[in-house]
Amino acid sequence: MITSAQLRAARALLGIDQRQLAELSGLSVPTIQRMEASEGTIRGNVDSLVKLIDALGAAGVEVINEGAVSNGGGRGVRLKAGSGSPKVQT
Repeated sequence: MITSAQLRAARALLGIDQRQLAELSGLSVPTIQRMEASEGTIRGNVDSLVKLIDALGAAGVEVINEGAVSNGGGRGVRLKAGSGSPKVQT
């Protein structure tokens, strides 16, 4: 699961806009916009959500789910250890 706030935070960590995330994930810009406009947990078809999470992971962002092991606890996003500077093409 990923929330709209986590999605916006992940984009901010990567320093990319909605268009760039759409290109990375293979989704349309309107789909990304709808996901970010959601309240709470993003709802969408499973294929789109998998593409989104995979694209964020490939770019170096780890999505932290509720109850997942994290030093700070709670929901959030973080850069994967050892990922250094995200490699995102603009």
